Amino acid sequence: MEQNTTIGKHISVIIPVYNEAENISAIIRRLRVISYAAPVEIIISDGGPGHKTLSAIEDKGVIAVKSAPGRGPQMNAGAAVAQGDILLFLHADTQLPNDGLLAVRDAINRGAKAGGFRLSIDSPKASLKMVAWFANLRTRFEQVPYGDQAQFVRTDIFHKLGGFADIPIMEDVELFRRIRDGGLPMLILPGTVKTSPRRWDNEGVLRRTLTNWWLRIRYRLGASPSDLARHYRPHDHESDS
Repeated sequence: MEQNTTIGKHISVIIPVYNEAENISAIIRRLRVISYAAPVEIIISDGGPGHKTLSAIEDKGVIAVKSAPGRGPQMNAGAAVAQGDILLFLHADTQLPNDGLLAVRDAINRGAKAGGFRLSIDSPKASLKMVAWFANLRTRFEQVPYGDQAQFVRTDIFHKLGGFADIPIMEDVELFRRIRDGGLPMLILPGTVKTSPRRWDNEGVLRRTLTNWWLRIRYRLGASPSDLARHYRPHDHESDS
């Protein structure tokens, strides 16, 4: 994987997008607000047809990247041009806490090589609060944050590990298992990200939750990501999330 070798003391926030033209300006504005004028690099990696999300970006300081579809390729493409010493991978429908960028910098300064946040779902539904509770329990037990928990990693570590694997699904889990199993210090921050409930609203809470569990169990038992992807293709029916 080719990479930018110019590294500066700032966080590169990489956002993989797919048909997010309507939302992208609001996503970028909020990142600017919570950066508190601290140096932050925003990279939008578009894997959607025609890369239409990039055309909707108003902020001239954003780095726009055209990528093949798929979160892994998109995030690798964004990381390849990133100039920060920390990479933070943020899903388009996930919001960082107000002090999220400062918390990431503090975690790295204290010796963490990678990490993520606790999860919340932006919904009053008790069922989704339970989903988030179980997700946080799993994270505490496994020490493997998932992609919707705003994973972050030191840039040099990311490139040394070869980035995200070229697999169609579970690329977030695969990378952070390598980080964990390699004994690299990882920190799950006490702050909470807020993710959109749209996946559960579109498919139903029970169906979406059971599908997620089924995929994770099969992956742990050795099922190939290619086989799992045949049963889970979010881009067929919804935006990237």
